[in-house]
Order: sequence, then structure tokens, then C-alpha cells
Amino acid sequence: MAINVPLEAAAARVEIREGWLAVALAFCHRRPLGAAGAFVVVLMIAVALTATLIAPYDPLGVDFAAMLGRPSATHWLGTDSFGRDVLSRLIYGSRTALIVGFGAAFIGATAGAILGVGSAYFGGRIDLYLQRLMDVFISFPLIILALAMVAILGNNLPNLITAITIPMIPRCALVIRSSALSIREMPYVDAARAAGFGHARIILRHMLPNVMAPYLILLTAFLGQAILLEASLSFLGLGVQEPIAAWGLMLRGAAVDFAETAPWMAIFPGLAISLAVFAFNLFGDSLRDALDPKLRTL
Repeated sequence: MAINVPLEAAAARVEIREGWLAVALAFCHRRPLGAAGAFVVVLMIAVALTATLIAPYDPLGVDFAAMLGRPSATHWLGTDSFGRDVLSRLIYGSRTALIVGFGAAFIGATAGAILGVGSAYFGGRIDLYLQRLMDVFISFPLIILALAMVAILGNNLPNLITAITIPMIPRCALVIRSSALSIREMPYVDAARAAGFGHARIILRHMLPNVMAPYLILLTAFLGQAILLEASLSFLGLGVQEPIAAWGLMLRGAAVDFAETAPWMAIFPGLAISLAVFAFNLFGDSLRDALDPKLRTL
């Protein structure tokens, strides 16, 4: 028995890996655009994690002799008005984008899911008051509410994540609530109440796991929105500040003064923002099609 248990555990691990591989291959075959988006997302994460290894220059290093240098063999994407390498700043800027994107999207989607499930579960006045509060927040566009939050909190990185998170919570809460309303009426929830389980256990053990599909879809959608919001706020001067490498901040420094003399300063950060947001949206749409039973195709 002592010999068979490790062998059985190893066989189970191999079977799980093969199962995940089959799911990934089927996803790539059925939804090639979603697979392309996932590839770009994984590549972006890998670039952010290995930035110190692959960046050819220090992103903060100033070289006045190389100011506004055109793309060349020395600086593949050129240099900015301080002589800093654009490629290196793009690579390090992916870290800022992912930190803000994942932080804001995860916190916003998770808080929204908890509020949505709690609102659907308790119903009554709690549901009424929460939904009216959510309606107030949703009445404001994302960028306007984020601008107001940054103006109130300040424009450092933690406050920027908070400012982007708050507008996302009500949008997630409303979507999750619509799914949780039907789950609340399921027999297993009634059985849990009859067994004397507390509200917290019913919500955490029986309702939240069953709204994971819309939660994951919203999480991927919020990632693209958060990256775009961070770039927009940085472009307006309300996001991260110099000398931190951020795509929106790179655009801000190039959009007006050097649009004609050094267009590469704006072109490459703009392409990075567009590609990242497009990749997350493609992956999120394909994930929605795969997880939503109404949209599945045989």
C-alpha cells in the first residue's frame, strides 16, 4: 500500500495535467481569436516579470547626448526627450499596467461579487438600498468617477488603484446579483437553510462558487478597462508621476510637443495600450462564450 499510494498520486497528477492540456487545445481550436488574446496576455505577463533581464537600458537612465534619437540599432524604438530608451520604458511600463490592472480588476470584481450575492441573498430593504446606491455610481461614466476619486485621494499608485476599483464594484455587483437571484431559489440553498447553516456559510460555500463563471468573465473585461483607465489618468497627469515608467505617462510627454519631430514617442506606447486592451477583450469575450451555456456551440 505504501508503494501504490505515491504511484496513484502521480498518475492522478498526470491525468489532471492531460485534462488541462486537452481543455487548452480545445479552446485554441474552437476560439482562435481568444487564444491569440490569451497568448498576448501571457506574453505581457512574462515581459513584466522578466523586465530586469530583457530591458536593454535602465528605464530611468538619462542620456542628454541621445535625446530624441530615432529608432536605430542602438535604440530599437528610439529615445525620448530625456534620452531614455523607449523600448526599456515600454517593458517596465507593462509592470505598472499589470499592477494597476490586476489590482483594480481583482479587488473590484471580488467586492462586487460579494455585494451582488449578499444583496440577492438577503433581499428586502438591504437589496433595495444597495441597488439604489449602485445605480447612483453607475450613472457616472467610469472615467469621470475615477477622476473624482483621484482628485479626492491623490495620485500615487495605491490611490490610483483605489480610484479605478470603486467605479467597477457596482457594475460587477449588478451582473452577479442577476445570477445569484436564481441560485438563491435552488433546492440546495433551501436545504442549507433547513440544516441550520448560517448566512455567511451559505453565501461563501453555496452561492459564491456558483457565480464564478460570470465573475471570471467580468474579471477579464475589467482588466482591459483598468489598463485603459490607468493610461488615461496618467495621460491627464492624474495617474502615476515621473520618473515611473507608464504607458499613459509616455504618451503625455510626447503627444503635443513632439508629435511631429519624434512621433515614435507616442506611436509605440499607443500601440502597447491598444494591443493590451484588445488582447484582454478578445480573451474575455471568448471566455464568456466558453463559460456561458447559452452561447456554447457544439
